[in-house]
Amino acid sequence: MSRAAVTTLAALDGVVTASGMAVGTADFAARQVLPVREQLGALLPWGGLRRGSTVAVRGSAMLLFALIAEATAAGSWAAVVGMAGLGVLAAAEAGVAVERLVLVPHPGRDPAAVVASLIDGLDLIVVADTPGLRSTEARSLSARARQRGAVLLPTGRLDDWPAPDLDVSCVEQVWSGPGRGEGRVRDCQATVRVVGRGAAARPRSARMPLVGGDGRLTRPAGSGDRFSGRPSPATSAG
Repeated sequence: MSRAAVTTLAALDGVVTASGMAVGTADFAARQVLPVREQLGALLPWGGLRRGSTVAVRGSAMLLFALIAEATAAGSWAAVVGMAGLGVLAAAEAGVAVERLVLVPHPGRDPAAVVASLIDGLDLIVVADTPGLRSTEARSLSARARQRGAVLLPTGRLDDWPAPDLDVSCVEQVWSGPGRGEGRVRDCQATVRVVGRGAAARPRSARMPLVGGDGRLTRPAGSGDRFSGRPSPATSAG
């Protein structure tokens, strides 16, 4: 077929070239992954947070902030359920767009219903300590997130959650700055470990900073690992 004939066909309504379909498929795939910082993305099997996935987060509030920062900055909305002691200032300085952050510190007697409603409307849902949530409900919420294209990030006491798609944990943190407690710190270096199912079954780990774009970070008193079922060792340097 001549080039002119191909050009004529491609101009017709309803006709799409193979190259055009390939570009469209790539664009669709990209939209299915919410962005994360480059160093975190290098550890994740999808290069970011895949829509519909359940990603357990352990060991550090700053790791949680780092995971949701890029997506919220790009326009996604996030919710945090059951984390009454969340440091909003720390989240902001870690790069989270807090104007797109919905806080539900006390979800009440039916946390599953609250989380389900958030899954229907938002992109990222963090679920922390929710004593009234049963394992069967947790499994249903993961299925709902998969259907709706949301990312579910359980944290805190994770024993009742079914096997997540990914388990992202902070196994060590080193703070540099004024020392332990409240105050400005210069840096937070962390060793992050990722393991999951399928292609992610082989554990991967890397050391990286958990700081905002300007390198400034407020360390809230006691925020380091309160919500983690398995606290990470944290040390302070300088």
